[in-house]
Amino acid sequence: MGKAQTTSNLVASSSFSIHGIGVSSGIAIGRAHLVSNALLEVVHYVLPAHLLDDEITRFSAAIATVKKDLETIQSQLSKNAPAEISAFINTHLMMLADKSLSEIPKDIIRKEQCNAEWAIKQQMDDIVEQFEAIEDEYLRERKQDVVQVVERVIKVLLGHPNQAPNQASTKQQSVKQQENATILVAHDISPADAIQFKQHHFAAFITDVGGVTSHTAILARSLNIPSIVALQRARDLIDDNELIIVDGSLGVVIVNPSKEILAEYKLRQEQWELEQQKLQRIKSTKAVTMCGTAIELQANIEVPEDVIAVKAAGATGIGLYRTEFLFMNKREMPDEDEQFLAYKQVAEAMKGMPVTIRTLDLGADKQMNPDSVSNCANPALGLRAVRLCLSEPQIFHTQLRALLRASHYGHIKILIPMLSTLSELRQTKLLLERAKVSLRKQNIPFDENIALGGMIEVPAAAINAEAFAKELDFMSIGTNDLIQYTLAIDRTDDAVAHLYNALHPSVLKLISMTIKAGAKLGKSVAVCGEMAGDAKLTKLLIGMGLRQLSMHPSNILSVKQQVLHSQIAQLKSNANKVLSNADLDKIELLVAKFNLQ
Repeated sequence: MGKAQTTSNLVASSSFSIHGIGVSSGIAIGRAHLVSNALLEVVHYVLPAHLLDDEITRFSAAIATVKKDLETIQSQLSKNAPAEISAFINTHLMMLADKSLSEIPKDIIRKEQCNAEWAIKQQMDDIVEQFEAIEDEYLRERKQDVVQVVERVIKVLLGHPNQAPNQASTKQQSVKQQENATILVAHDISPADAIQFKQHHFAAFITDVGGVTSHTAILARSLNIPSIVALQRARDLIDDNELIIVDGSLGVVIVNPSKEILAEYKLRQEQWELEQQKLQRIKSTKAVTMCGTAIELQANIEVPEDVIAVKAAGATGIGLYRTEFLFMNKREMPDEDEQFLAYKQVAEAMKGMPVTIRTLDLGADKQMNPDSVSNCANPALGLRAVRLCLSEPQIFHTQLRALLRASHYGHIKILIPMLSTLSELRQTKLLLERAKVSLRKQNIPFDENIALGGMIEVPAAAINAEAFAKELDFMSIGTNDLIQYTLAIDRTDDAVAHLYNALHPSVLKLISMTIKAGAKLGKSVAVCGEMAGDAKLTKLLIGMGLRQLSMHPSNILSVKQQVLHSQIAQLKSNANKVLSNADLDKIELLVAKFNLQ
């Protein structure tokens, strides 16, 4: 990824393409607007002792300015703004208020007699290094929030105004004039920046950094605009106002396209927009196959505010509520009442629809206090998720009580992450019963029959899925980790990311084993990883026996469309052909062929 290469013989000699990770589908054609990376402009200089107080005052003023800017942006959000944006801005405000960013740089200024820009950048580098040690992809991506906040402060210190696209290039255009739209090209884009740019009708995001779970990616999906991240050097290779094409579906940026390529992509863009319009027509249609089989399409969320997008997409429930967000960026664990209110808010908002809440999925290298992060040679195999919860029973007890209390206000189900042994499950059950007993003693109501499920994301659990199914009420396959563990590939590592493939025969066999175990024992099985939201895999997963998929809300309609054009008998036959094949290349061809049927 990130290397310039020609796309076809049609591309002119001055044209080139850059490949990254497409995180929001669609096609955009427009002029590049380069957003500066203030971090690259930071230089170090020594200050005389008598100027240090003035420098600290300058730093404090910059912090106050950024805080005011963020609060202003938040106050001006429209009621229709994606819920993710408000949540992300809250996160940035929280980080800005933390002493690690607002106070420690002052100590660095005094100790090293350096300028404020250098001091906060040094502190940022230390914090980012701690995040880099985190194995969980979603949490590791939160380092970009720190970078975005710091860059905003540095821009104020450097005297840079907020960069907005040229008004002449931001008027909404007809399809024929679409190349005059604006495409943001940046090292990274913060949610606050995106809100400020939104009034200029930008057509797409492309950034050097980021991943499928970065805030930039989540924001782009919520705004339903094409976006590509991890392009590595796009900011350096693309010139301001240069004509570019962004293909979010393929993860490709074409710079200075030939007339032939431009004409081809204008046609593709028209077709894409027509397809999106058609998808809106099925929003209220139930996800039922042509032969009458109902498929549950649920949504994944990170914060309570995400429920707005869940309802707008027509989801039939929440298949995965990641509770880590409540614990992030805090030096103290959220107490029982804080957790209870968050879970209760979601349960009530869903009005009786199922809400599956995953218990804390943090690790030994992800302490709440960034100053106490411990080193782990291999965090992926260390003390994380249910292992950490069992080693910290009081923290687990607090969360279980909060979940149980919230279950009185809606249809809540509890999901345990990263199970690998039956012993872990049984210990969890004992702790859950202990939490129930404590609530009964206080006469606090809760759902006595609350369902307990387990995430199948470790190969050992998939192989032993039948034994787990006997002791669980339901199972949910976390394909992101399952693929990573099965193939021994870190998909965030550019050197091996191309080997990360959901269609690897070993991965499909583990998924199939889990589905069959659930069917044999009458326990429901869902998929809540990225595979669930990939419309190209929908028919295969249904053919394998899945009847519940949970995904980002923006993917629900495209997946539903696949469901509506499916025949179970045909899908089963196709899936059996795939599962009986051990050749990855042939499997990919088969799946592509089946999607055309």
